[in-house]
Amino acid sequence: MKTIDIIQETYFALTVNKVRSGLTILGIVIGIGSVIAMVSIGQGAQGTIEASIQSIGSNLLIVTPGAQRGAGVQVSAGRGSAQTLTKEDADAISNQPIGITATAPEVSRRYQVTARGTNTNTQVIGTIASYPTVRNIAVEEGSFITDQNVRSLSKVAVLGPTARDDLFGQDGSAIGQSIRINKVDFKVVGVTKAKGGTGFGSQDDVIFVPLSTAQRFLAGDTYVTTISIQAQSADQMTQVQQQVTDLLLDRHHIDNPQLADFQVLNQADIVATASSVTGTFTILLGAIAGISLVVGGIGIMNMMLTTVTERTREIGLRKAIGAKRRDISLQFLAEAVMLTLLGGVFGVLLGWLLALGVSSFAGLATTVSTTAMLLAFAVSAAIGIIFGYYPARRAAGLNPIEALRYE
Repeated sequence: MKTIDIIQETYFALTVNKVRSGLTILGIVIGIGSVIAMVSIGQGAQGTIEASIQSIGSNLLIVTPGAQRGAGVQVSAGRGSAQTLTKEDADAISNQPIGITATAPEVSRRYQVTARGTNTNTQVIGTIASYPTVRNIAVEEGSFITDQNVRSLSKVAVLGPTARDDLFGQDGSAIGQSIRINKVDFKVVGVTKAKGGTGFGSQDDVIFVPLSTAQRFLAGDTYVTTISIQAQSADQMTQVQQQVTDLLLDRHHIDNPQLADFQVLNQADIVATASSVTGTFTILLGAIAGISLVVGGIGIMNMMLTTVTERTREIGLRKAIGAKRRDISLQFLAEAVMLTLLGGVFGVLLGWLLALGVSSFAGLATTVSTTAMLLAFAVSAAIGIIFGYYPARRAAGLNPIEALRYE
């Protein structure tokens, strides 16, 4: 049986009952569309999270404090909130000769901030002049904190764009204005460019002040809450991480690394962990949506079995005039595959439209990849073969004499 004959017969068989064929295809369309939409949402979320983590700095390592653990204690209490790191630790890290571009200690707390009858509760970060380099911060207006500001305990502040809008309005000028933090007046000297929020909090709803000023007038102590470190390259991050760990263990007089009163987080490890979580989430979404594909496949099998029954006399006649089992099997298998491929085409279109709609109306980032579309076609073809095989085999196995007698 020639290929062109199979195509013509397939077209004729599917168009005889257009409504039944259309409803069968609809099951595949919904299944493929759901899978593509769910996978695109998962991939979009993964890309957004990775970009957000990368945006907080390039080749970044973050040192956070933690209460030292005792014998038999498996959880480090107070991780990130204990007072075990100082600016001297940051200075010692910055003096390391290998692999470190810059360091930026910070003390960070939330405060109620007021200005000219307005107020907001926001994050106030006391830091030094190298902070913009380490954390990819750019200044839109004015200037950032300088080393002279830190040395002289200057009461100056740099606002994030969200903090500026909350205190002075979107059209208001903040440079030169005065704000009050914890009953202490600060002069605004700069405004940073917008970066958006991340898993570490919004990088726009923040106010920067000199580290020494924050320690003296706001926190009331000499500890820092975080030390950010920028490695010279991604390849050196693991080496720098180990170097910083060894240095702080020595400075804090801790012999056993398991009892460390700090933690060094590698940005690459954070990205890998986030990617793993979102990857699992994407697989879960795809698997849930894939159930509808199975339902669609069962619908195709049901239709093909019904078709075999309706065309029993036709099958008997074909066999009587010389058609082989292979020809009959191939004919019905082609019909099943054609149904699923048509469903795959419209399913990809539906999935793309759903992803676009989610991105436009729900505000969630989505990514429809070429790989996902090709996979959808492959899956639709596989469903046609898997669920069309039994009906095709049943049709090919009919006895021609009994088939001709069938009423």
